[in-house]
Amino acid sequence: MRGIGKSFLGVRVLSGVDLDVAAGEVHAVVGENGAGKSTLMKIICGVHAPDEGTIEIDGTPVSLGHPLEAQRSGIAIIYQEFNLLPERTVAENVFLGREPVRRGLVDRAAMEEATARLLDELGEDPFGPRDLVKRLPVAQQQIVEIVKALSMNARLVVMDEPSAALAEHEVELLYRLIGRLRERGVAVVYISHRLREVFDLADRVTVLKDGSRVTTLPIGEVTPDELIRLMVGRDLGTYFPPRSAAAGEVRLSLRGAGNDKLRDIDLELRAGEIVGIAGLQGSGRSELAKAIFGAEPFTAGEMTPSRPRSVREGVAMGIGLVTEDRKAEGLVLRQSVRDNALLVARAVRAGNRAGVRDLLERVRLPAARQEQEVRYLSGGNQQKVVLVKWMTMAPRVLLFDEPTRGVDVGAKAAIHDLMRELANDGMAIMMISSELPELIGMSDRVVVLRDGRIAGTLPAGASEEAVMRLAAGEGA
Repeated sequence: MRGIGKSFLGVRVLSGVDLDVAAGEVHAVVGENGAGKSTLMKIICGVHAPDEGTIEIDGTPVSLGHPLEAQRSGIAIIYQEFNLLPERTVAENVFLGREPVRRGLVDRAAMEEATARLLDELGEDPFGPRDLVKRLPVAQQQIVEIVKALSMNARLVVMDEPSAALAEHEVELLYRLIGRLRERGVAVVYISHRLREVFDLADRVTVLKDGSRVTTLPIGEVTPDELIRLMVGRDLGTYFPPRSAAAGEVRLSLRGAGNDKLRDIDLELRAGEIVGIAGLQGSGRSELAKAIFGAEPFTAGEMTPSRPRSVREGVAMGIGLVTEDRKAEGLVLRQSVRDNALLVARAVRAGNRAGVRDLLERVRLPAARQEQEVRYLSGGNQQKVVLVKWMTMAPRVLLFDEPTRGVDVGAKAAIHDLMRELANDGMAIMMISSELPELIGMSDRVVVLRDGRIAGTLPAGASEEAVMRLAAGEGA
């Protein structure tokens, strides 16, 4: 790609961007939200046509005016927001629009056989080609997207935050898959906010800022701190804010709590403290948050001050939940920023409605943007709106499930700072994260779950290895 430029409604979003990717290379593209990464990828994949510049494949100029033209040119994309039909099977999703036909009818046997072969290559056994996508957890739906790209025999695969929904052991599977693609000579463009993945996987990295290319470097010639500085134009200093000096009173206590997914949970959340919850996919992390909140209530044991039997009771007790999937569960995308910020306060007819403007400005969403539909905000700013939604209630306990998923480094730092500010103001915080550096850097202690039980508790600053040993059942 040479000199790529693009504008929308007179607003310049890309200007003179160059990008080249070699066969068998993993080329990372990084930048803050709004840097132009997604627009550039959509041009590669035929969703948008560039206003300026040229695209060549193997030295031959091409015009990618439609996604099908990109597919025929050997380009596949795995979007951060899944493009799957929940009511259809895995095989039907993998071959959607490209179904094999025999005697005028869709050859389901051939489709399922090909899907099974691809799943086998990935070593992914928990589901098969006939399973409905809606019954798969988020992590396995991501695998379906990867299988779909493989089924196209793509020569260039664009991966947009492919690990955002994956737990630690599933990220290892993704690494193996990318290694196989590299061995086959497939070029990979890898977009991720997780710098560890960029340094683990990439051969080169291109930095975008404000729609322009800042630089392209071999990954061995840049450090994480230097890369962050190139992305945000400033030094973020330490990755995480200082921890609390001491925890306060117990805000929530569990003794022998459980339901059909959790057993014998003993846990205390204290004012001024951030408690991290670690564990592999399926360990019960999200289920614990939902049980405390009242969405999937505890049916056994004790919870002090009381066990909520519904979400409404949980909110009335002063408990808030920032869900893992903000777009599906945390926001009404076609409503304004302000209306979304008032969702909880209006639902329970309480809270600080008058102060919502000040709260939005506190998280750097000025009045001029508060009437804008929330779907047009970046992922980081959408997450800030979800936070303000709960801040209007001044909850005693706030539960975070993957609080910085799909958020750029600048917004991530802002969310981390806000979480610590809330804790310092006396809120009790429980945080679930699949990013171990984030979990360890933010938490005052780490509780590790395995198979619906607490496997152990580790102090602040524990090593990633200690967390993973407990999570995998190998002892502390």
